[in-house]
Amino acid sequence: MKQMLIAVVLLVLTIPVFSQKRYFTKSGQISFAAGTAAEDIDGVNKATTSVFDAATGQIEFALLVKGFEFKRALMQEHFNENYMESDKFPKSVFKGKIVNIDKVNFQKDGSYPVTVKGVLDMHGEKKEIETTGTLKVTGETVHSDASFTVLLADYKIEIPSLVKDKVSKTVTIKINCNYNVLK
Repeated sequence: MKQMLIAVVLLVLTIPVFSQKRYFTKSGQISFAAGTAAEDIDGVNKATTSVFDAATGQIEFALLVKGFEFKRALMQEHFNENYMESDKFPKSVFKGKIVNIDKVNFQKDGSYPVTVKGVLDMHGEKKEIETTGTLKVTGETVHSDASFTVLLADYKIEIPSLVKDKVSKTVTIKINCNYNVLK
C-alpha cells in the first residue's frame, strides 16, 4: 500500500514536467519586401496574433491586412485599395505545423532549427508553404524567426503595368514573434 501511495505521489509530481504548453503572442511582427531596384516597398505589421502547441507543433498566425504600416501613406493606401483589397479580404491566416517540434527542448535554453509546413490564406487564395526557421527558447519565452517568398500571381494579386518596374513579382515575408506561455 505504501509503495502504491509513493508511486501515485511521484506520478502527480511529474505530470507538470511532462505536460506540454501552448505559446501565444498578439504582438508578433510580420514584414514584407516587395520592392525592386527602382523603389523600396516595405510593410510591417506589429499586431500579428499567433499560437503554437509545443506538443503537436500545430501553429497559426492571423493578421489584419490594414495593420501593415509603410514609410509613406500613399503606399499604404495603394497596398490596401489596389493590391490587397483589404476591405474585401481583411485577414491573412497561416495554419500549419512545425514538423520537427520533437527536436525542440522547451526545458533547455537554446536555439533550435525548425521546419514549418502549412497553408497561407491571403487575398482569398490558399497555397501551401514550407519554410525553415528558428525557435529560441529562453526560460518561459520562445522567440521565432522565419522567412519565405511568395509569388503575387499565386494569390491573384495583380500589378498594374504602370508600376511593373517598381513592384517585384515575388515578395519576401519575414516573421519575428516573441511568445509567452498561454495561461
